[in-house]
Amino acid sequence: MPSDITMDEIRQFIQQIQNDPGSIFNPEAVIRYGGITILCITIFAESGLFFCFFFPGDSLVFTAGVLTATGALPYHWSIVAALMILSAIFGNLVGYWFGKRTGSLLVKRKDTIFFRKEYVTTAENFYGRYGGMALVLGRFLPIIRTFAPIVAGVIELPFRRFFFYSSFGAIIWVLPIAGAGYFLGTIPFVQNNLGYIILAMVIGITSPVIYKMINENRKRKKLKSSAEGHVK
Repeated sequence: MPSDITMDEIRQFIQQIQNDPGSIFNPEAVIRYGGITILCITIFAESGLFFCFFFPGDSLVFTAGVLTATGALPYHWSIVAALMILSAIFGNLVGYWFGKRTGSLLVKRKDTIFFRKEYVTTAENFYGRYGGMALVLGRFLPIIRTFAPIVAGVIELPFRRFFFYSSFGAIIWVLPIAGAGYFLGTIPFVQNNLGYIILAMVIGITSPVIYKMINENRKRKKLKSSAEGHVK
């Protein structure tokens, strides 16, 4: 029976994406059409697959809490939270393995629409500042959340230390955000305006990161042009 449910959720979600490709960026649509299966797959992917950094991690966890409270996601809150935590941890493990095995190739990879080397640089700088705690603090920052475990693999952080920080980070990321969604999900205003609340969350969470990346990019360009000027 569980395998049948899983396949039905995947088929339903694929059909929805074919009808409306933008649904993949809509946390509510991801959960409503994909169920618990796609919810866990998305969190897993955003937690360690470098080409999935754009998935809506924070808002997805919050929305899962809301939809659990309303009954749209028909599972006990503790089960949903535990599955999201495990998905985040396993995603980090894959990112760590990928960074350890092919990190040098990733740094040399050319920029594409799904990948820019500055994402790795931003994660490296963040890791240089906070060390292992980057795996905890980075959980709350888009892009950093995806690339921090990869960088940990590149620098070959001891696995036990990595697993501890990764697991701790997953727990304190999921429980407060999903818990807030669950308790606020009983409020009619939240239920009726969930789309706007999610949009506000996405803008509020991603804006500081994007702003910082733009500033760092400008600084690098200035330094580069200054160095070229000295050479001339």
